[in-house]
Amino acid sequence: MTAMKQFVIPAAARNNAEWCAAMSRSHGLTGEFGVQAWAVSARPPLYYPDAVTLVPGADAAALVDRIDTAAAGACVKDSFADLDLAAAGFKVLFDAQWIHRPASAPTTSPDLAWDVVRDRDMLRAWALAWDDGAGNAGLFRPELLDDPATSVLVGHSADGLVTAGAVASRNDHVVGISNVFALEGGADRAWPVVLDAVHRLFPTLPVVGYEHGADLDAAIRHGFEAVGPLRVWRHG
Repeated sequence: MTAMKQFVIPAAARNNAEWCAAMSRSHGLTGEFGVQAWAVSARPPLYYPDAVTLVPGADAAALVDRIDTAAAGACVKDSFADLDLAAAGFKVLFDAQWIHRPASAPTTSPDLAWDVVRDRDMLRAWALAWDDGAGNAGLFRPELLDDPATSVLVGHSADGLVTAGAVASRNDHVVGISNVFALEGGADRAWPVVLDAVHRLFPTLPVVGYEHGADLDAAIRHGFEAVGPLRVWRHG
């Protein structure tokens, strides 16, 4: 790795694991951070992994022992794309790239006003817009609002309707962005809003996350650099 990647990828992986831990806590599940990985022993919320590696070369067997593989569906976020979990019954679900953007204002001015979600009614409106009719809006529970490291960002139109958003999860080193969406215009409309919010809320912190496909292309258009691969494995 280059010097930047040696810092950025572990920092992004740690930040993402902290966000996964916060999401699990909001559902009443307590995970555990170890030297090599964060893991939760019971099945986490939909779309969230059972484990996230924190260092290269994690012990695959020890990692699998920490999660529930009795039923299909367990997922491992292989933050350095260097594990082989096939022998343990896992298949690659998808590959992606960690992304990094230095602390700075957005390159494109947002066309939506933004706010931080502060109550359960606004969170519900945000979740319904994020979900876009798929039936999983309940994934985002009010308990998230009690987490000091989590900021649910909402972009809204002049009439107050939720039209874009993301989740920002902050620690001392980076701000991680996930769940980026816009009802119209896709990520290219969402990113200026999200980056403006993050720059005003946390002006000194670089921004990290991960994306793939068209969403990765959009992030790069808005000033991110792809800094290294990750892989998500699914059991069964």
